[in-house]
Amino acid sequence: MSTVEVHGLVKDYGDHRAVDSISFTIAAGEVYGLLGHNGAGKSTTVEILEGHRHRTAGEVRVLGMDPAHAGREFRDRIGIVLQSSAVERELTVRESLNVYGSCYCAPRPVAEVIEMVGLTEKADARIGSLSGGQRRRLDLALGIIGDPEVLFLDEPTTGFDPVARRQSWELVERLCADGMTVLLTTHYLDEAEHLADRVGVLVGGRLVTEGTPAELMAMSPLTTITFTLPPATSAATLHLPSTAVVDGASVQIETERPTQVLADVTGAAAALGLELDSLTVRRPSLEDVFLALGGEASP
Repeated sequence: MSTVEVHGLVKDYGDHRAVDSISFTIAAGEVYGLLGHNGAGKSTTVEILEGHRHRTAGEVRVLGMDPAHAGREFRDRIGIVLQSSAVERELTVRESLNVYGSCYCAPRPVAEVIEMVGLTEKADARIGSLSGGQRRRLDLALGIIGDPEVLFLDEPTTGFDPVARRQSWELVERLCADGMTVLLTTHYLDEAEHLADRVGVLVGGRLVTEGTPAELMAMSPLTTITFTLPPATSAATLHLPSTAVVDGASVQIETERPTQVLADVTGAAAALGLELDSLTVRRPSLEDVFLALGGEASP
């Protein structure tokens, strides 16, 4: 069953079409990553789904309701984590969650939410004293305090250190395991690759492709092999293929036959008793596919 349904969504700002006839669905318990450069239409799409912006045309349903006309019941069942928030700086973490939680019919226990986002030691600290990363943890806490069925995450881990990012990913995975549906926008392509069950890529307001991260990465068949030539060794010595790019001692080979090419190169090196330093074999990442689909970011 689809928790989010979007059909032919259009949003115009005067003569500018920000969202151009896009359609997608999100199943219950799924993490859907909406990717695109700044200006691609991500924020506009998400704001329409949240009920904060009116659409020009198309049909939208979230939890079976039209967000443009939904009331208290709808707001009670969704959670939103914005790119930035303006919570009163003089409140403590605990106080802010008590205030926000009081707006929902069945909020999660405040202490539980504080522990979930890793702010136990800062529970009674004033918000104004928190670091940027701690503020983002609080934003996430405010988004889940109402125990929502659908959670909108807009760049949720901006400002997080690597450990905090991993912890937030684990939290999202736990929430989805309990049935929560998540719409994620992020500029961290590894985040989308790790979290998203499916991904949609917006370019110029159009949804240009959609699929699982694995399906999108399979769109590029090339594997990249890189290594450093040993001293006093030429490309000809190792019988490199014609597609090899040699820059000084650095070698890069893009191939659809990585097993054969790697066997040929390493076999030649082994026969000569040579070691290939910095040898790596890399399949295309979601970021590679995204850049190929979306081109360069708009100025």
